[in-house]
Amino acid sequence: MWKLNDVVNIQYVDGYTYRIEFDDGRSGDVDFSSYLKRLGIFAPLKDKKLFCSARIEGGTISWPNGADVAPETLYEKLENL
Repeated sequence: MWKLNDVVNIQYVDGYTYRIEFDDGRSGDVDFSSYLKRLGIFAPLKDKKLFCSARIEGGTISWPNGADVAPETLYEKLENL
């Protein structure tokens, strides 16, 4: 269960996957390829150079074009691994 945890570390793995680590130690690989099928703000992330430029902002992963994923969504993905 997510308890307002923040992402503290991200590491590009391969393809459209990042290793995500939360401040409580939970970590794992998240494949973002399903997001790239969406229209709008996620579509430009098909460009690997842009995808690989993610950073931590506001306690979650975000990209320079303004795309981000809610930390509770990421946490839930890691719970289901």
